Amino acid sequence: MSSIWSRIKVSAAALWCDSRGIAATEFAFIAPLMLVMLFGTIEVSSGVAVDRKVTLVARTLSDLTSQSKAVGDADMTNFFAASYGIMWPYPSAPVRATISELYIDPNTSVARVQWSKGSAPRGAGSTLGVPPGLIGRDSSGNILPNQYLIFSEVSYVYKPVVGYVVTKAGVTLSDNAYTRPRQSTCVFYGSETTCPKTGT
Repeated sequence: MSSIWSRIKVSAAALWCDSRGIAATEFAFIAPLMLVMLFGTIEVSSGVAVDRKVTLVARTLSDLTSQSKAVGDADMTNFFAASYGIMWPYPSAPVRATISELYIDPNTSVARVQWSKGSAPRGAGSTLGVPPGLIGRDSSGNILPNQYLIFSEVSYVYKPVVGYVVTKAGVTLSDNAYTRPRQSTCVFYGSETTCPKTGT
């Protein structure tokens, strides 16, 4: 009986000192965590890159439109096409973009839509909040007349390649931009706009 216990003690001591499987065991525990961190970092980096491109699309749309005295359907198609090219190498299909021209009412400081084109056009005459810093005022604090803004809105549904790392449904990224018309008081869109305008 004592010899059996002796053998058990020797076997236990040998097993305790045997470290041949430690690396494999550690790898089994660490590998899943490292893979999640790797793919998570890749997805977050891609998401940040796409978010930056969405911002560039918004700025490009408002910038291109504000450089024109008048625009038509063909111009709008070209503006959207040029802006969507910014999204490369990411797909441009999820992009939803709208360009609107806003008139600032000097009596109420409310912005009203003159015309709107794109994925989700706003109704003509509808109101929209504008950052106070974009509304020009004279030295007495009165709102200057005949103020127009080109307003672009862009949204993009970013779907991660590894959906379970971030979110399977995707993340909606959005941005907007305001620019003032550069060549005239406002940007004409066919017969839908008349400017300068002094009332509501």
